[in-house]
Parts: sequence; C-alpha cells; structure tokens
Amino acid sequence: MSESKPALLVVEDDPGIQKQMGWSFDQYEVLLAGNRATAMTQLRRFEPAVATVDLGLPPDADGNSEGFLVVEEILSAAPDTKIIVLTGQHDRANAIKAIGLGAYDFYQKPFEPDVLALVIARAFRLHDLQRDNRRLQDAGVDFPLAGLITRDPAMLRICRTIERLAPMGATVLLLGESGTGKELLARGLHDLSNRRDKRFVAINCAAIPENLLESELFGYERGAFTGAAKQTRGKIEYADGGTLFLDEIGDLPFALQAKLLRFLQERVVERVGGREEIPVDVRIVCATHQNLKDLIKAGRFREDLYYRLSEIVIDIPPLRDRPGDAGLLARWLVNRFAQSQGRGSLSLRDDALAIIDRYPWYGNVREMENCLKRAVIMADGNAISAVDLGLDAGDAPQRVLNLRQVRDDAERAAITQALTSAEHNIARAADLLGVSRPTLYDLMRRLGIK
Repeated sequence: MSESKPALLVVEDDPGIQKQMGWSFDQYEVLLAGNRATAMTQLRRFEPAVATVDLGLPPDADGNSEGFLVVEEILSAAPDTKIIVLTGQHDRANAIKAIGLGAYDFYQKPFEPDVLALVIARAFRLHDLQRDNRRLQDAGVDFPLAGLITRDPAMLRICRTIERLAPMGATVLLLGESGTGKELLARGLHDLSNRRDKRFVAINCAAIPENLLESELFGYERGAFTGAAKQTRGKIEYADGGTLFLDEIGDLPFALQAKLLRFLQERVVERVGGREEIPVDVRIVCATHQNLKDLIKAGRFREDLYYRLSEIVIDIPPLRDRPGDAGLLARWLVNRFAQSQGRGSLSLRDDALAIIDRYPWYGNVREMENCLKRAVIMADGNAISAVDLGLDAGDAPQRVLNLRQVRDDAERAAITQALTSAEHNIARAADLLGVSRPTLYDLMRRLGIK
C-alpha cells in the first residue's frame, strides 16, 4: 500500500460501484471489501481512518442486518474510524439508526463523486483533529509550551524560537493581537530558562491607573505619600532573579518610560520617596498589541526605550491566519470545559466545526474560550451544534475541502506565476515548473489557461 495516500475502506459488494469509487477517490488508497469478513481483515491490516459502508451486504443483500453488524464491529475494533453509511433512496430511518450506532455520517445512493468526496474529506479532517488532540493531551502539562495548541508552521517556528531564546536572557518583545498567547509564550521563556526556579511576575501596564503604576513597578518608602504606611517592594524588585513580564507596554505612561529606561541601562531601582539604589537582576519580557513605531512617530513612546526593549522581536499571527488551528484548539477547549463543568464526553458536530473554521475570531483564543465555555454549559445532549455556538460567520468564505479543487487551484496559481516569470514563453515556463512542454500544454488545457 502507498505510504503517501491515506487509506479509505470501501465496504461494497457491487463490482460496478467498487470500480466507480476506486477511480473517483484516487487521492486515497482505496481498500475494497465485499463482505464483513474481508472488511474486518482490511481494517485490522491497514487501520483506515475512514470507511464507507453499504448496508445491503451479503448474505442479507436485500436487508440491512449485515451492514449494521459491519458498523458495530468496525467501531468495536477501531472506535476512532469515521464510518459513512451509504443507503438507498428513501431509507432515512436506517441511516439514522446507523448514526445512532456511532456512524459519522450517511449518504444516499446513487452517489455524486464530488459531493461524497467532500463528506469523506471532512471525515478525514475530523479524524486528524481528534488524533492531534489526543496527542496533545497525552503530552501532559510538564512541557512549558503545552498550553499552546497549534500545528501551524509559523507558530511552530515561534515555539522553536522561544526554546532557543529562553536560556540566553535577551530582552524579548512579543507583538500580536489580544488573545494570541503572548503571556503563554512569555511564561515559556521563563520556564525554559535558568530562572525557572525564581518568580515570574506579570503586570498589565494598561490595567493600573497612571498615578499608581510607578509605585506598583518600583515600590515605595514609608511616608512617601498619603497611605504609604510601610515600606513596600515594587514588582521589579519582587521579580529579582526571575522574569518580569510587562504586558501592554505601549500603554506605559510617557513619564514612566524614562524611569524604566534608566532601570534597563543601570539595573537598579529607586523606590518612590527613597534615595537608595537597589540592584535588581531580572529578565524583561514585554508585549503589546500596538504598533510601537507608530507610537514613536506620534510622540507617545520613547525611541530609545523601544530599542532597549526590542533586542528580539517576535510577531505572533492571529488565530484567523493559522489554518487548521481553530478546529484543533476548539476540540481541546471543549474537552477541558466539559471536564470542569462535569459534562462528561462532549463533541463538536461537523456543522459546528465548519463555522468555527470559517469564523474570523477577532478576539482570538480569548473569544473562542468564552464562546465554547458558554456552549458547553448550554448544549443539550453530548454534541455541540452550530446553533449552540451562536456564531454568525457572515460573509466569511467557506474553506475548500475538496482535495481535487485544492490541487487544481494550486496548479493554476503555479502555472500562472511561471508563465508570468517566463514572459509567457512556454519552454521556459515548463523548465521552471520541472515538466515537459506537452505536459504543460495538457495542464493549461485542463485548467482553462490560455
């Protein structure tokens, strides 16, 4: 069996339909089975993620009993396999019964290859999401970045960057929208460093009134102002030996920026109302959702402070720019909230996953957490539907899951770019693409490129 193609088990006794499904779904390694025994042999040997099952199988080709037995035995041997039941027209009752047994979906014959291909692709996608979710759960919480759920290449590169930077002690500036995981990455920098046994102290510069922020950061002496009844250490001093995380650094008042700059240069603090210089060994990690260069131009942020804070700058992409992460994260959150709320096992229905994948999530992970926690509490039964989410995807484009269409779109884009680069010289474009001229002509005809 080819290792490059995912396995699709087709349980069907009609040779004509077997042949049709074989060439209709050539993007998969199609495993054919005409009866229950062969189906189980193929299942045990190749462990396919998805199976289509015709309910009318011998020796009960005119009934459905054998088909139901196949569904039950597949789910008993491989509970994670997604079964798509193929039924005849006007046979909705048996299809619903199969769903009740644990089948993923049903489709009525005669089938349309393009539509059934979409259902199969969605089943493979759901299987992959569940497998990744289990892998992440099995990884446990000992890994410092375990709370960061992703399989996006850009985010994975950021994780590797965090791992490399952690032992070095450089000041790091994290840029990204609210809810993208800036504090999580800051904690990862601390937990992977040689400061892990000391404190990680976080302070939100936008959440504390300006008249209190200085004493909160630098501390104060007794009698420094009304109500200062005792000497108090500030957050910087409190983090000595560890890591200080300054969230929303773009909201730091301009007057305090000079004092923070002096600390970064001298590594000493003076408490409010004090004269003594107190040395502090602390690593600084900052974060903001604002464009600091724009703030510098507007005269609201010191340029010299920016250069002190930006020894290393990491841009974190929003959730909507991380394909596949929304569904992966949603399943992990649903499992977590279901356990905390005592809801047992809860799953996301396919319509819910579809809208989660399309929704722009302008509030990123924080918005998703609020949405799914509410859905877990309010959902009836053991599955969350799109209605339970209460989301309006609006005009957000539907992501294409049909692999043949995705492949055609990718080939069309590559050929168009090659033709442009080669100034429409077919021979040069074929060389750029690594194909022969006749092959390029065939592709252009098939894709409608003139």
